[in-house]
Order: sequence, then structure tokens, then C-alpha cells
Amino acid sequence: MAPSSVMPPDTTNATVEPGRYEAGQTGLIVKVPEAEPAVRAWRERLDPSAIAGVPAHVTVLFPFLHERLIDATVQAALAEIVSSHRAFDVRFAESRRFPEVLYLAPEPDTTLRLLTRAIAHHWPQAQPYGGRFPDVIPHLTVAQRQEADVLDAIEADLARSLPLTTRISSVDLMVHDGVAWRDRASFALRV
Repeated sequence: MAPSSVMPPDTTNATVEPGRYEAGQTGLIVKVPEAEPAVRAWRERLDPSAIAGVPAHVTVLFPFLHERLIDATVQAALAEIVSSHRAFDVRFAESRRFPEVLYLAPEPDTTLRLLTRAIAHHWPQAQPYGGRFPDVIPHLTVAQRQEADVLDAIEADLARSLPLTTRISSVDLMVHDGVAWRDRASFALRV
């Protein structure tokens, strides 16, 4: 199939896996609205976080603290940590892969890594992805749990929309309400 004719697969009956997200779970992300035109159709069909209401983003820390633990003191500490970093530009020029996952790679990713480390250091009980990975690679997921040929087609389609650049000026706290992800708070980076 030629890249220009690639269409997102018809998975209109896609559902979020039962138990994938729990009410009260939280995560910290940087939103990337500039990526939406390129990735939305794919993410809505092939990324459970999109199906659950999370926009195009790069994860800073997931899971974060349970919602019941996030009080004014936690929010003030988050605001202080985030504001200790400057707003920055990120460029997405290429897609890359993890096993069965296609993602856009942010460059540079240094500030994203520093944000993750600083927040996880402050709350050691909230390690990125539960501590499953020795090195957390910042990424904007486009599709998950797909065979290589499907990822090849998506990658060819995405290539027409790259590169794209965005300004990262805040970190957003999202909470799962048992049905979908909702915005809870936003923390500004230093200008």
C-alpha cells in the first residue's frame, strides 16, 4: 500500500483494556497539540491512553501519586520543581520503535529526562512506569501492540507530517476518574 493511501485501520469498536487504568491514578505529561493532526487518527485506534482521553503527549512521570495523596503541599512542590526548569522547544523529526510500539522521538529530550528524574527523586515511591525500565526514554506514543507491517504503514504515513516543533511551557497533572483521564492541574516552566 502506498504511503499516500494509508488509512487508519477500522477499529471503531476499540475499547480500553479492563483494569488498564484505575480511578485515582495520576500521571504527569507535557501536551503536544502540534502533533494532533499527524497522530490523532492512529492514536484513537491504536493507543489505549488516547481512547481513555489523553491527548498527544510525552509522559514525564506515570504513575504519579494516587489522587487522594495530592494536596496543596504536593501541588506546591510540583510547581517548585517544574518552575526550576526553563520552557523549551522540542522537535519531532522521526519515528522510532520499542517492541510492538511506534513513537515520535523528541529532540532534544534532556529537559524531559531531567524533569522525570527531579520529580521521581522527590517522590521515590513514584518511579517511572513502576520502575520496570532501567532507562526511561521520552516518547510520544502513536500505536501500541501492533505487528511490524502495521507499524511500517503508520510510519510511512507519519513521515509526510514530520518534522514538527512545539514549545513545552508546562507539565500537566492528569487523573483517571474511573472512566477517562481528566486535567487536574498545570504547572508552568520558567520563561
